[in-house]
Amino acid sequence: MTDRSWRDDGVRVVPPDALDSNTPQTPGMHRAAAITHARTGAHHHGELESVIYVVRGRARMRWGERLEFTAEAGPGGFIYVPPFVPHQEINALDDEPLECVLTRSGQDPIVVNLDVEGVAEPEQVVWVDPTHPHPGRQH
Repeated sequence: MTDRSWRDDGVRVVPPDALDSNTPQTPGMHRAAAITHARTGAHHHGELESVIYVVRGRARMRWGERLEFTAEAGPGGFIYVPPFVPHQEINALDDEPLECVLTRSGQDPIVVNLDVEGVAEPEQVVWVDPTHPHPGRQH
């Protein structure tokens, strides 16, 4: 096990209605930030950070030492995966393809596949911080 809390320092999912529009603007253009800081096996990308933008469908992410945390993102949502976080991408819809745009912080194609047996019932995690408050939750 690691000293890191994958629950709080792991994957971040930002729905389209939680984007931060407190960004530099240009007349005629609207900028909003999501991240300012198919089913796959469990893996991580070493020192690389990944940002995934969901174009179509619904992405389900599981992460943690035993894939014990989960969150979903639909069209317009962003997913941030920090370095070394064990994770798994899943198409959450059986009858619709998942289309995403992916960027990583480096050029090397680092993929470390992990032999992980995930927990049966992962904990649903909602990103809550001062910039992205969760509706209905008191701070």
